[in-house]
Amino acid sequence: MILSKSGYKNFKLSNVDNIFPAQDMLLQTSQIKQYTSGIYAYDTVPLYLQKNIEEVIRKHLNKNNCMETQMPLMQPKEIWEQSGRWDKYVQSDVMFQIHTESNTYCLAPTAEEAILAFAKDKLKTYKSLPVNLYQFGQKFRDEIRNRGYLFRGKNFYMMDSYTFDQDEQGMKASYQNMRKVYFDILNELGLEAIAVAADSGAIGDSLSEEFMVLADFGEDTILYDEQTKSGFNVEILEKENYEEYLAKEYGIVDISKLKRVKAVEVGHIFQLGDKYSRTMNCTFIGNDGRPHYYQMGCYGIGVSRLVGLIYELSTVKNENGDFKGVTLPKHLSPFKYYIVAPDKNQELLDKATKLYNTLQEKGIDAILDDTDNSFGAKIRNAGIYGVNDIVIFNNRLEDGKIQLEYFNSDQKQEVGYDHFINNL
Repeated sequence: MILSKSGYKNFKLSNVDNIFPAQDMLLQTSQIKQYTSGIYAYDTVPLYLQKNIEEVIRKHLNKNNCMETQMPLMQPKEIWEQSGRWDKYVQSDVMFQIHTESNTYCLAPTAEEAILAFAKDKLKTYKSLPVNLYQFGQKFRDEIRNRGYLFRGKNFYMMDSYTFDQDEQGMKASYQNMRKVYFDILNELGLEAIAVAADSGAIGDSLSEEFMVLADFGEDTILYDEQTKSGFNVEILEKENYEEYLAKEYGIVDISKLKRVKAVEVGHIFQLGDKYSRTMNCTFIGNDGRPHYYQMGCYGIGVSRLVGLIYELSTVKNENGDFKGVTLPKHLSPFKYYIVAPDKNQELLDKATKLYNTLQEKGIDAILDDTDNSFGAKIRNAGIYGVNDIVIFNNRLEDGKIQLEYFNSDQKQEVGYDHFINNL
């Protein structure tokens, strides 16, 4: 990305949000645009970070023989009436409705109905099972509390997956496999997650678990055993029979020693059983020649929430403890190098442009800061775009040398240009 061609303007951060400084930075620097509460647009860097997160998720799903699909964002009222959830969602004021002269639709808050209507024409016999169908896409929920910028919005980007099995045993096996896949995904993203017991809410049937990342700024509160890495969302305590529920579904019988901590939910997995296939009368022909209801599971990962979380976990502070900027993880950062040269020195700017082009040819994305800002401002801007490794062309350096600086430390070093290229 050549900065002068990106619509760049000079930024000066002020009164940065103490709880969510990185996302507030994105807002102040126009890298996200808030149209109204909970509705955002993305500029290049957060968008590409989201795409990189998506590719990590897709890689692990495909590795485990999950099949990618795409359900419609606008769904007819009829399929929601079949499942019995239309009135529930309308009464809860969560669902966005679209009324036309010919029909009534909703903007998808979730996709159990749509995926089941899709699968019943595809998965007609036991020979087609088990199957795991997944998609990436927008979801729409009229959340009353839009908190934490990208953490909770009215529209958000997620991965949702749905398993179809012949029987309960197969469903539970698919559930355990996806549980492992989730840990693999989150580990590669550099996030230490724990799975905790959760309330299934309006989606699930019986057992469900939320994948949590511990963080002081998290919206959720969990009770957690640090040794066994087990626990549950405190929302479960609102259930009348919570003790019986925890003991039966999760084997948790003593909560007195559990530690109360804040966390960010990044994923949720459910055992659905035949909750939807029975109400929507969707069956397959079993090996006994008779129709049977699909045994289902569903699995969601909040991709846009992961964007916000990774930004907040990547903040850099100065020696006074004040917010300085962000350095995104190298394996996820859209841009690997931030190249700086004085705009009034054409010779050095040409050399910086040559390096930029060389990196592009090698498939390494970088940002060339060719603006008329001072060196100090350009180096500060590296932290706005989440880049840690800064390459500086300076007329004070020996001929053939470049200077490397690192946004998250005071380290600096001079290296030969050719040496740098040869060791990329």
